[in-house]
Amino acid sequence: MSNATQSPLPSAGHPDVAARLREALLAASFTADGLLDLLGAPAYAALARSETVPALRATRGDTPLETLVRLFLLQQPVPHARVEHVLPVHACVETGWLTRAGEDDVAATVDVRPFGGPDGEDWFIVSDQGCAVGGAGGIGSSAEGVVLGVGGASTTLAGITVRTPVSAALDLGTGSGIQALHAARHATRVTATDLNPRALHITALTLALSGAPAADLREGSLFEPVRDDETFDLIVSNPPFVISPGARLTYRDGGMGGDDLCRSLVQGAGERLNVGGFAQFLANWQHVEGEDWQDRLRSWVPRGCDAWIVQREVQDITQYAELWLRDAGDHQGDPAEYRARYDAWLDEFEARKVKAVGFGWITLRRTGSDEPTITVEEWPHPVEQPLGDTVRAHFERVDYLRGHDDAALLAANFRLAAEVVQEQVGLPGAEDPEHVVLRQNRGMRRATKVDTIGAGFAGVCDGSLSAGRILDAIAQLVGEDPVLLRDRTPAQIRLLVEQGFLEPA
Repeated sequence: MSNATQSPLPSAGHPDVAARLREALLAASFTADGLLDLLGAPAYAALARSETVPALRATRGDTPLETLVRLFLLQQPVPHARVEHVLPVHACVETGWLTRAGEDDVAATVDVRPFGGPDGEDWFIVSDQGCAVGGAGGIGSSAEGVVLGVGGASTTLAGITVRTPVSAALDLGTGSGIQALHAARHATRVTATDLNPRALHITALTLALSGAPAADLREGSLFEPVRDDETFDLIVSNPPFVISPGARLTYRDGGMGGDDLCRSLVQGAGERLNVGGFAQFLANWQHVEGEDWQDRLRSWVPRGCDAWIVQREVQDITQYAELWLRDAGDHQGDPAEYRARYDAWLDEFEARKVKAVGFGWITLRRTGSDEPTITVEEWPHPVEQPLGDTVRAHFERVDYLRGHDDAALLAANFRLAAEVVQEQVGLPGAEDPEHVVLRQNRGMRRATKVDTIGAGFAGVCDGSLSAGRILDAIAQLVGEDPVLLRDRTPAQIRLLVEQGFLEPA
């Protein structure tokens, strides 16, 4: 593949052409739903893996939609005569969306991928050609400054982000603009930054082609483009978090040693958040020999912020190195060079005493409290996206628990959260279960063991009685001292509230 950094981009200064192009794409059903209908589920899924053969086979006709798929998704030259009935060809060539290819054909200059917004919006994500699905096919090996489209990390971050109306949002390392596009739905003002000027150009194209308001685009690393007096209600970032020897690939390598980039990002967010504001990141972190990884992450949290950090995956250093060597396509190149790069990665980890690398989500909320709550946990199990409301509710429960001591908890009323089920585990025919599990079917889909008292308590919680009165009734039922039961149960109630099994009534 030719170096994508040398490919000219469409002009971002012609919003009228972007609007006409958008209308033409929609008229031809060049949308996420339209693609699924045309290609069928297998070919559509293959396209998301950067496998194009099934889609090529499914677009051998000459309908407008097939023409657009071959042009913008499959990067195939298409006869000018076919395109002029679908798009404003002259305007698209003049502004750089299309280019002449031979005497009779035109070709797209960028990848344009339909994307369905959370409320059914028809969006279009622009990226460099061959880069619509991050890293697949070794695109990094040929072009360091390429701009990727939407990958799993992008959609994960968009799904966990708290979506409440805000005045100002900041997207750090915007890439192709997917986070800025989401933020534009609920933020009055969106600022997007990136070290790569090509990414800012492509973000402007994504926003224009998606019919979204323009963002304030600024070039620079991390918080450098942000003025000292600027604060935000929401900060999001899918940063170049890969822990690698050197900064070979702009889209993934942060250029700092180890996990310093992610640490700097998290530590720098606190002072740029308004009270009540959220900062949400994807990150990698090192598991260092002789150091508790949870303590390492707690030390990143800035003063005055609550934090919820979820480790979703851990890889040993060999798995991690192999993953990102494949991402760059190094496994397809010279074997000696591959081994040298693999060695360099392991040398870097050995020097830092790194034994594994964790991946997950970091959410901060600025509270100004002198007693911040920092929750660091491992949860590798399936969850239900989007999780923005779940994240917001977590911090609301943190506030509630911080304001209620044990006596206040016992005086409060609770109700069992929706779609929580109880499972009893034990030997067949046994009179009593070995243990009881409460399980959520929504959000984080947590499961937690409780004793028979905890299970009975949760089952009775419908908001009508205080926790203390319920415990008194249980004590009488099982023949326990009610005072002792009241003394030992608040910790269990606190845990069930913190994890979202119980809600204040």
